[in-house]
Amino acid sequence: MTKNETILKMVLALFFFGISFTRFDFFRHEIRELILSQVYADEVDDLQSQIDELEHLKKLSEDATKPLEQEVGSLEKRISNARYSIWVARTAAEKLAGEIKDREIDLAFQYQIFSKRIAQQYKRIRTYSPITTILASENASDLTKDLAYRDSIKNQDNQFIKAIGEDIRELQADKKKLETDQITLASLEKQLDEQATFFKIEIDKAKDYQKELGGKIAELSTRQQEIINARSGSFTASIGDSELADDYLASIKGFREQAPSGSFAIFSFGAYSHRKGMSQYGARGRAESGKSFVEILKFYYGKEPVNKESETSGTIRVAGQGSIDFETTYLYGIAEMPSSWHKEALKAQAVAARTFALRYKKDGNEICITEACQVFNKSKSENVPQAWKEAVDQTKGQVLEDVTTFYASTHGGWTTSSGWDTTDGSGGSNFIDKSFEKIGGSPWLYKAWWRAGYSSNGSTCGRSNPWLNPEEMADIVNAHLVLKNGSGGETERISPVTTECWGGNPYSLSELKDVATKYGGLSSANNVSVSQGNGNTSLVNISGVSMSGDEFCKAFNLRAPGNMRIPQWSGSGCNNAFFNIEKK
Repeated sequence: MTKNETILKMVLALFFFGISFTRFDFFRHEIRELILSQVYADEVDDLQSQIDELEHLKKLSEDATKPLEQEVGSLEKRISNARYSIWVARTAAEKLAGEIKDREIDLAFQYQIFSKRIAQQYKRIRTYSPITTILASENASDLTKDLAYRDSIKNQDNQFIKAIGEDIRELQADKKKLETDQITLASLEKQLDEQATFFKIEIDKAKDYQKELGGKIAELSTRQQEIINARSGSFTASIGDSELADDYLASIKGFREQAPSGSFAIFSFGAYSHRKGMSQYGARGRAESGKSFVEILKFYYGKEPVNKESETSGTIRVAGQGSIDFETTYLYGIAEMPSSWHKEALKAQAVAARTFALRYKKDGNEICITEACQVFNKSKSENVPQAWKEAVDQTKGQVLEDVTTFYASTHGGWTTSSGWDTTDGSGGSNFIDKSFEKIGGSPWLYKAWWRAGYSSNGSTCGRSNPWLNPEEMADIVNAHLVLKNGSGGETERISPVTTECWGGNPYSLSELKDVATKYGGLSSANNVSVSQGNGNTSLVNISGVSMSGDEFCKAFNLRAPGNMRIPQWSGSGCNNAFFNIEKK
């Protein structure tokens, strides 16, 4: 039965069967809730339809723009080649112009000679008398030579006149061709510039249109998320620019200052934490806010310490150390909290460490000296810092009864045993600002994890930052879709593409996209909305693909490149993972 049908039947019941005022109020409330629910559902669906339509228009624009961008790239190469050819042609034209100028000077000189020779030839013709030549000749041989000489001079003059004429014609032709070439080259260059400008203007227009669509999509997604949050009681975390992290690129500040536009980053609330018991940075924040160690312990464990000195006296078996004094050797050597921290936080740590170790002591079992139990440092026990010594001595024998005192560095503002670790005991979008871990200065409260281990200098597996571009973000979504819907061996190759660190035979981005296509896969991620609840991320929506926080966490931890990960991970997958996704 649909909600509309239910509402109709309720209304009919009111009219036809007669309902008491009490029952009427009940039904009126139920009808109102159903109507509101239906309105919200309709609005969410309507918003999603609008988002889908805008995404479609945006994709059409992007698809249409790509050939233009490719054409511009090709055009720029052609323009570059053409400009080079124009430069070569202009250089040749300038050289030719120089040669023409030299030839003009040379012709002018030759023309002067030519003019003199014409004048001389004219004079000879006017003054030439065959009789005089015959009479002047002493013999026939001299006459023949003189006539031959005169013919030779005449022939040379004729050839010289002809050559000069040809040179003048060639010079005029070359000058005309040079002028034509210069006009053609200028026109060609203008055409190339106009063509490149046209394409660039069209691309800029398309980019502006896509940006406008992206803004509208973001607005609709935000409204949609507000409705979903209001219905589910969840919220979307609001993060400032200055949240701490021990790695600049892994901080929100580094992301917002350095990441390229369109980038995504996954930020975890807290570190590798079971989120049970005490947060050490939270304890520090509470101590610095004026809370006593008793108040700190009561919040995290629900109990106040009691004195069991009779049980804590004597020795404890420690791995690699044999049996050592419980209070003055073992506890002095606990290296779980900096001795420079507030004394009330140190006292809370001393009681938690004593309680944790007492179980091993009472059972006669050996306790390890690593983080698998709690860290013990023999050199510290031999040269114990004064502040830590006082914390142990001033809480001597004090333990928490019937409690396993789990603790960790940073829980992310939420503990499974006590709820919100904030100044007002509540969550909400500004819970980070209210968290005692922020007051305590935790460098892992809000961080993008991309290095091996805890160190801010750990291996990045070839990555230069912890950010994902739109195609890489879409790849995570595609991994989720195949993990959720895939059949046969489709899921076997979902692993990091960085084989130099992880090996195997993972899908390439294009291969995974092809597999995910039948499940609604993405080519590029354009927007994201995230909802957080009580200590977990409840919903993630990336470009219309919705998934739970744990589903996204699983896909991200299996597929993300390099050492990128969400640290709330167990052997079977993510369990109430608590994270946020930022987009620039």
